[in-house]
Amino acid sequence: MNGILNVFKPTGMTSFDVVRIIKKISHIKKVGHAGTLDPEASGVLPVCIGKATKAIDYIMADFKIYETELKLGVITDTYDREGKILHECEVNLSEDEITRAINSFIGEIKQVPPMYSALKVNGKKLYELARAGIEIEREARAITIYDIEISSIKIPYVSFRVKCSKGTYIRSLCYDIGELLKCGGMMWNLQRTATGQFHIEDAININDLNEENINGHIMPIESIFKNNTKITIEDRFVKFLLNGVVVKDKALASKFESEKMYSIYNNDNDFIGIADKGNDGVRLIKSFI
Repeated sequence: MNGILNVFKPTGMTSFDVVRIIKKISHIKKVGHAGTLDPEASGVLPVCIGKATKAIDYIMADFKIYETELKLGVITDTYDREGKILHECEVNLSEDEITRAINSFIGEIKQVPPMYSALKVNGKKLYELARAGIEIEREARAITIYDIEISSIKIPYVSFRVKCSKGTYIRSLCYDIGELLKCGGMMWNLQRTATGQFHIEDAININDLNEENINGHIMPIESIFKNNTKITIEDRFVKFLLNGVVVKDKALASKFESEKMYSIYNNDNDFIGIADKGNDGVRLIKSFI
């Protein structure tokens, strides 16, 4: 069994719990998720099975869309409602002030990851250090907030939709908005509604997945490369590419454009992997055999 599941993860469950359940249902040991969701967050969690685990990095690199609720006037050590309250105050702000502050984060920005995160520093996950009472300086990382749509402002709560790049922490975004408004803020609710082409309306709730219906929900590996041009190549070239050889055959190279990624198939229409053309010839970027 090889492929990708578009899973809906409910609150109260870890991303690893989802993987464990799918391992049991599929009877496959090689299973991995593409992008952790916190236990109290819900939403889209793509899960890769078998050879599809090679595609995890490609899925994770795509944009994310979240629906979040921010609570102003409160700061916690985890930047969400699960943490210890560090500061509380009244919120005396207008809707215009809140709107301007939130929209100022649209674009390329620097963001400091929260201490309570799975990010590793010197081999240790930050949340492990945080639980031990250790706080270390985190380097700000470049992320992109493509768009923010505010849907509701009912002070102290603000609901909005965020489209962002890989590596964005919505908890940190909520904290930073609170800091800018000088009243503090924390993430109150979070749901991921999309990871690239994986959307919440197409997802199967992990609680509804079973041995009888799992095959009906598995997407083929090549589906995540649907925007690539498909090229069928001779089996002799397939063997070369799979062995790491850069193929310099002019007839084959003429089918490729430089700096463009292609999905490669053999004569039996089996998906082999993704390839491109460099100065030396055609090379396989990633094999899915």
